[in-house]
Amino acid sequence: MSLRQVASAVGLAGILGLTLSLPSVAAAPISGQPSKDASPKQYYWDVWTDEHGVTHQTRCELTEFHMQSMGGRAAPQWNDHLVTSDATVLLATLPVGWIGDWHSNPRPQWIVPLSGRWFVETMDGVHVEMGPGDISFGADQNARPDAHGRSGHCSGTVGDVPAVMMIVQLNDNAWVAARPCVFK
Repeated sequence: MSLRQVASAVGLAGILGLTLSLPSVAAAPISGQPSKDASPKQYYWDVWTDEHGVTHQTRCELTEFHMQSMGGRAAPQWNDHLVTSDATVLLATLPVGWIGDWHSNPRPQWIVPLSGRWFVETMDGVHVEMGPGDISFGADQNARPDAHGRSGHCSGTVGDVPAVMMIVQLNDNAWVAARPCVFK
């Protein structure tokens, strides 16, 4: 099965559409749109560091959705309040051919590609390609160099167009965890 044939998922908190391109892990297929009676599940990649300082990527589910209005006359929608925190929001454009050699995320951060494609490879050898609407949470700040000098993750653009990303950096290191899937 090719990368392009792997499963897709719905967007973060019902706002963005997701399509996960997974080279070695198949995503669960979507069984239609969420209803008013059935809470949706959203998927994201969690880049985390184990107790030995080795980074990993784990596919996680967001499941704590509640039907509520955003206010005013807006109809209720499914919302999963992930975190209330001081944050920095960036829009980044990675040029064609850009490679971010081995490094850790500067802060715990959500990364959502808006256009183009990029990849993330962790120290355990897992390589994930992502495109518009995919979600990655980077919390590998506790990575330690391995025998080859690699620490954190490497990343780069895929294809012949720049990768444009929305990045939400959490200015609170409480989200750096030695286990995956801290967000539900």
